[in-house]
Amino acid sequence: MATPLESRRIVVAGASSLLGAELKTLLEEGRFAASDFRLVDEETVAGLLTEAGGEPAVIQPVEEDSFNKAWIVFFTGSPAFSKRNFELARKSGACLVDLSGEFAGHAEAQAWLPKFDALAQAQLNKDAGVFAVPSAPAELIARLTIALRQWSPGSLDAVVFQPVSSSAGKPGIQELESQTGQLLSFQSLGKEVFDAQVAFTMLDRFGSASRHNLQSSLEILRREVRACLPAAVSAPALQLLHSPVYYGTTVTACARLAASAGAAELSKSCESLGFSITTEDAAPDNVSSAGETSLQLAPPRPDPSTPGAWWFWAAADNLRLPAANAVKLAEKLLE
Repeated sequence: MATPLESRRIVVAGASSLLGAELKTLLEEGRFAASDFRLVDEETVAGLLTEAGGEPAVIQPVEEDSFNKAWIVFFTGSPAFSKRNFELARKSGACLVDLSGEFAGHAEAQAWLPKFDALAQAQLNKDAGVFAVPSAPAELIARLTIALRQWSPGSLDAVVFQPVSSSAGKPGIQELESQTGQLLSFQSLGKEVFDAQVAFTMLDRFGSASRHNLQSSLEILRREVRACLPAAVSAPALQLLHSPVYYGTTVTACARLAASAGAAELSKSCESLGFSITTEDAAPDNVSSAGETSLQLAPPRPDPSTPGAWWFWAAADNLRLPAANAVKLAEKLLE
C-alpha cells in the first residue's frame, strides 16, 4: 500500500538558497503542501528561522539522520554541498533530485525536462534513483538544439548571460546592489563576494579571490546540455558571461543551417519544443520572464551577411523554471 502523501518526508538540501526557497514555495502551493518537510543546509546558515507548511521551521545542519525516512531529496545548494552529501542522502533510499548541476552528466543520474523524454530518446526511468533537473539556460539551449535538428545545423553557438542570483545567490544580489549605490555616489567598491566590479560591467571571469568561478559554471552548463541531448546530436559551442542584473537568464544563439528555412517554419518548430514566441515589438528579457515558467523566444532573425545563419534570443526565470520542473518531476514519480 502506498504511503499517504501527507506522511511522505521531503528534504530540501540547500534550503537557504534562493532556488531552495523558490522550490519550497512551489511545493507548498501544490499537492505536496501537507508533506513532512525537512530543511537542511550548510552549517554557516544552520539555525536560520523560516517556515514550512505554514509553520515556523529552522534550517538544520546536515547530520547522520538528516535524510532518514525521506522519499525524495532535492539538492538546491552549491555543487560542492551536493557532492559532500550525496552518499549520505543515497543511503536513505530516497529519490535524489539535483538542481545544483553537480550530478549533471554523471552515469547514475538521469537528466529530465517536462515533455522532453521522447525528443531526447530517453524515457523516464522512475527507478533511476538519481535525477538531474537542468538549469534554465541549459533547458533553453537543449530545446533550441532539438528544434533546429531537422535543418542539419552546420554549427550552433550560444552565449548565456548569467545574473548574480545564479552566480552567488543572496550575497551576490547584495553586493551588486551595494556596488551600484557606491558607484553612483563615487565611493570605493566593496568586492567581498566577486573580487571584481560586477555593477554596470559584463565579465567572463570574477576576481581571483572570489570563491565563485564563471568557468566552473560554464563547465556545469556544458555537462547539463550534453546530458539532455541524444548521443547522435552534437552539443553546441557555449560561452557564459556575467550580466549585471539580479534575476533572469538570457541567451543569444546563432545557428548556421544547412537546409533552407524560413522564420515561420523555425518559430513553429521552436513552439513544438515548448517555446513561447513573442512579438517583434515585445522581445523577451530578464524582466518579462520574471515569475514565469515559460521559455520565451523572440522571432528568429536571419543574418543578412551570412546565408543560412539565424539569430535567436531567449529568456527564462533562472529560479522559477527549474524549481517548477523539479515539482513536475516529483509529481511524475508519484504516478
